[in-house]
Amino acid sequence: MMLHSALGLCLLLITVSSNLAIAIKKEKRPPQTLSRGWGDDITWVQTYEEGLFYAQKSKKPLMVIHHLEDCQYSQALKKVFAQNEEIQEMAQNKFIMLNLMHETTDKNLSPDGQYVPRIMFVDPSLTVRADIAGRYSNRLYTYEPRDLPLLIENMKKALRLIQSEL
Repeated sequence: MMLHSALGLCLLLITVSSNLAIAIKKEKRPPQTLSRGWGDDITWVQTYEEGLFYAQKSKKPLMVIHHLEDCQYSQALKKVFAQNEEIQEMAQNKFIMLNLMHETTDKNLSPDGQYVPRIMFVDPSLTVRADIAGRYSNRLYTYEPRDLPLLIENMKKALRLIQSEL
């Protein structure tokens, strides 16, 4: 009788632990490889063309981040970008997001050259917003970690402009 209840207990424990393992596995989201460290909770599009499609369809602006893995300035910006709650929230909910480690064929995304990091906005009418720039006259669309308040303002500006122009 003792052996029988021990076996029953053993089976119960195996069942509970395997169900728990399945529940934990389901809870864990697959790694978001397209984020490249810019924000794992953000849904990122894979290509510029896909970004344009979703921007037009959703009536949300597209935010394009050009960066390189081996660029210290890109890495520094990525770190503060990923840690800033306000930016992450806006990026998750109000923008179509794309980060690129290569240049697009759209020359409108490099009006003043191909440098990184470079952040540009494209509104749902597919107009590249060259009027939304950072603080540097030699690299209009670059941002440094200390420029986060300006980037937040520019994200809000991109949202305001589509509201007023649609």
